[in-house]
Amino acid sequence: MAARTTGKTTAKKTSVAIDQVAWHAVRPAPVVLVSGPEQFLADRAVRQLRDQLVAEDPSLEVHDLEADHYQPGELITLASPSLFAEPRLLRVVSVEKCTDAFLTETLRYLEAPADDTYLVLRHGGGVRGKKLLDTVRAGVGGGVEVVCTELKKDTEKHEFAAGEFSAARRRVTGGALRALVTAFSDDLAELASACQQLISDAADEITEATVEKYYAGRVETNAFKVADAAIAGRQGEALVLLRHALSSGADPVPVVAAFAMKIRTMAKVQGVYGPSGQLASRLGMAPWQVERAQRDVRGWSEDGLGRCIELLAETDAAVKGAQRDAIYALERMVTTVATRGAVGR
Repeated sequence: MAARTTGKTTAKKTSVAIDQVAWHAVRPAPVVLVSGPEQFLADRAVRQLRDQLVAEDPSLEVHDLEADHYQPGELITLASPSLFAEPRLLRVVSVEKCTDAFLTETLRYLEAPADDTYLVLRHGGGVRGKKLLDTVRAGVGGGVEVVCTELKKDTEKHEFAAGEFSAARRRVTGGALRALVTAFSDDLAELASACQQLISDAADEITEATVEKYYAGRVETNAFKVADAAIAGRQGEALVLLRHALSSGADPVPVVAAFAMKIRTMAKVQGVYGPSGQLASRLGMAPWQVERAQRDVRGWSEDGLGRCIELLAETDAAVKGAQRDAIYALERMVTTVATRGAVGR
């Protein structure tokens, strides 16, 4: 295989002679280097590797080591052939904090890996252990590298969520994916958990309405923070949050989706009275969603709410290409919602 280079350096680039694959393409090899800062994807990759090996041989022995608390001789002891010659999976964490003994013994081990043994090295980043990483990447030990880079962009998280539903052979709409990414943008593990819950509980096709039913009111992301501030009448704060979200790479489409989820929920409870439990059953919502929407809609008029709903539709079209200035459309939407429909028309 021709050597490849990865990363940008100001000095000599590191030659890579092994396959570098994504977390979902992990496969058995004598040495599996799991690198990168995204711990959730690293855990997924190691778990998938274990499942593959167990499927091949249920007698697989699994041993865990901590490179930062490594005791001399541990690796060679665990890699030594057992009485019944069962295959072994050795999972090593904290390689980026490894002891000198671990570094020395692992480099020696790479020169002649044990038969039927799979050594997984989890390195989260940093310069510690660089000699070991360079050795693995140079092809010593016959390894493969699983690259677990952090998913920072909404498009990357969108692709991840789409992959969750595709793997489960479940249909999901684009609007549902956008809403999920908006609601769980800050935590990949929670995004994955939300996808799995919808896969387990929801109907055949997962739509934006399905996501709203399960997760409306979630306020942990920038988009929902903007919506909450605007609905509460804090116009200046909402505009600052919007500009910060956009400067941080937020996609305007999920921002509008967050507003739409909140405003539609408010419209459902406008002028409707009764215990939250009864209303929840009638409106297809959770009781806490009803109570939150009732608080949000206080002080709003039907005309103001109607104007905001109309403007949301216009803004949704604007950020999807109907207008040249999507940012202006977003700011007008925020101002209109913050004034409860009084301006912006």
